[in-house]
Amino acid sequence: MSPPARVKFQALLLGLSCLTLLGCASQAPLKRDPRDPLERMNRVTFAVNEKLDRAIAKPVARTYRRVTPHFVQTGVSNFMDNINYPITIVNELLQAKFRPALSDTGRFVLNTIAGVGGLFDPATAAGLDKNSEDLGLTLGHWGVHQGPYLILPILGPSSFRDGFGRLGDEFITPQNYISNDWVRYSLDGVYYLDTRARLLDVEGALDNVFDRYAVLRSIYLQHRQYKITGGAEAEDAPEDELPPDPDAK
Repeated sequence: MSPPARVKFQALLLGLSCLTLLGCASQAPLKRDPRDPLERMNRVTFAVNEKLDRAIAKPVARTYRRVTPHFVQTGVSNFMDNINYPITIVNELLQAKFRPALSDTGRFVLNTIAGVGGLFDPATAAGLDKNSEDLGLTLGHWGVHQGPYLILPILGPSSFRDGFGRLGDEFITPQNYISNDWVRYSLDGVYYLDTRARLLDVEGALDNVFDRYAVLRSIYLQHRQYKITGGAEAEDAPEDELPPDPDAK
C-alpha cells in the first residue's frame, strides 16, 4: 500500500529541508546555538513562511473568526481534536503510559459517540483529562536526540526527530485512510484553518519582540523538552541569549 498523500507531501518538505541543510553546512550561523547549528537556512525559511502567513493564512483565519459563530468554531476545534486523538493514544501505548492511554481511549469513545462525532466534548465534563502525545515525543521519551532545530516550509518549527515523527504520525491519522479525496483534503484544509485560527489568540504577545525567530525557537524547544521530561532541565538545552539591544550604549 502506498503512503497516504499527506505523508508524501510532508516527506517532500522534510527532504527538501534536509537537502538544504546539507547544502548550507559550510556556512557560519548567524548566532551560535548548539541546538540550531544551521540558523542561516532556518531564518530564510522562516522569513518565507512569515510572508506566506501574512499574505494568505492569517487573513483567511481572521475572516473565519469574524464571520463564524463562536459555537461553530468550538465544534470544529472539538471535532479536529477528536479525529486526531488516536495519535495521542497510540503514542501513549508506545511510551508504556498505559493508564493515560486507557483514559484517553475512553475520552475518544465518549466524545465520538455521545459528542456526535466529536463536535461536543462531554469527556471533559466527565472528568477525563485531555492529553497530547506524538511520535516525536515518543522518540524523545526513549532517548532519541532531537537533532538540529529545523524550520519546515509551511509547517513551521520542528527538529530532525520531530520532523520524522510527523511522518510516522500521519499513518495513524484516520482521515488519511478516507478514500474520497475531496473529503480527505477538505478535512486537511479545515485542520490547518482551525490551527491557524487558534494561534490568533496568543500571537499578539510576539508583536513587539526584537527577534521573533529566536523567541519562537526558544518557546518551541523548551515546550518540547518539558513535554518529554516533565520539567526537568536538559543538559544540552541552554537558554537562548537575548539579542543585543541596538539602542544600548
